[in-house]
Amino acid sequence: MSIAPSPLMQDLIRLALAAGREIMAIYATDFSAKAKEDLTPVTEADEVAEKIILSGLARIDASTPVISEEAAAAGRIPEVSERFFLVDPLDGTKEFISRNGEFTVNIAKVQHGVPVVGVVYAPALRRAFWGEAGVGAAEGTLAGDDSVNWSPIRVRPCPPDGAKVVASRSHRDQATEDYLKGINVKSLCSAGSSLKFCLVAAGEADLYPRFGRTMEWDTAAGHAVVAAAGGRVMTIDGQPLTYGKRQRGYDNPGFIVSA
Repeated sequence: MSIAPSPLMQDLIRLALAAGREIMAIYATDFSAKAKEDLTPVTEADEVAEKIILSGLARIDASTPVISEEAAAAGRIPEVSERFFLVDPLDGTKEFISRNGEFTVNIAKVQHGVPVVGVVYAPALRRAFWGEAGVGAAEGTLAGDDSVNWSPIRVRPCPPDGAKVVASRSHRDQATEDYLKGINVKSLCSAGSSLKFCLVAAGEADLYPRFGRTMEWDTAAGHAVVAAAGGRVMTIDGQPLTYGKRQRGYDNPGFIVSA
């Protein structure tokens, strides 16, 4: 069975791959990191990838505003309403700095608070995922010429002998540990960045609980992939996770990703 992305999705995939190429060029050098005002790290790769994506989105759809991580950190956050893009040009900067490969490029489009289109690309792993409402979700591994053969993905029912849980590699907290004590866990693995969403979407994991702080650009693309694969992203109080939360400063409450 094959699955075909829409023209917009194809454009976003190309942008993510282009950003990924520049990220990997910097990854191969003796790069350095600096601290932003919130004390989180940023590298040249974050900044270069963001420029590529923002320039591309301006060509593709100049009428839709974009909230992007590094621009937001500098105070440049546009007014948004029912339709906007969310971009994290390098999700998992700590993973990038530690060179474990578990970092991603995230691009999503939100409509009426729901991420309806999203691409997640892990350039060091050469693994990409996309999800589109009404179309489905797919994953692919890049060949040497950057071509991709897409295969449909779908969440799986949680096995009766227990859940395979994926949790943050860099941001585990006591609330997560307490949650895990209350469910039937068959196995637990750690992963960086938005790859955790994609592992659930691909049926390689069953649950991803996240109680620590995240920002909307961290989660929107992975959320779109999970939703298109038949999964759910719910807040701790059982409500769908939504986007455009200006009053919160575009951060998220705790959430759980599941089939």
